[in-house]
Amino acid sequence: MGFLKAGDIISGQEGRAHATINGLNYEMFYLRNLRATAEKQKSDIKTLGKRGTQRKAAGWSGTGSMTIYYVTSMFRKMMYDYIKTGKDVYFDITIVNEDPNSTIGRQTVTLLGVNLDSVVMAALDVDADELDEDIDFTWEDIDMPDLFADPTLG
Repeated sequence: MGFLKAGDIISGQEGRAHATINGLNYEMFYLRNLRATAEKQKSDIKTLGKRGTQRKAAGWSGTGSMTIYYVTSMFRKMMYDYIKTGKDVYFDITIVNEDPNSTIGRQTVTLLGVNLDSVVMAALDVDADELDEDIDFTWEDIDMPDLFADPTLG
């Protein structure tokens, strides 16, 4: 029986991300972590001859969160503009996982139609050595141009 080689486990530090906002690319070097989730929405279905309730996929929704170091005003500015003018911004985030120590290659995921839910507008913390902020968002579509290869078993 084979086993997963430790070298093929992807390091969380080996990657990069950039946001495409109004056609301009911004490297997200200040990113500490990002997690995007697709969740199915299901309908309850009852049928004759079956006492239990069945489920049928009826759509999906994309949500996410990221923690960034408190070194950019870009997301605050987006929220500020929305507060003051009502003009909302939708943008894309591309995440690349690529660990040179792994044999499985690169995975690239682009979250399309990202829209901010909440943004820290100001922060202070006398106990913190560094400030960070959590940002929640939704996304509307996805592209996956690069997928990991299957790991080579040991």
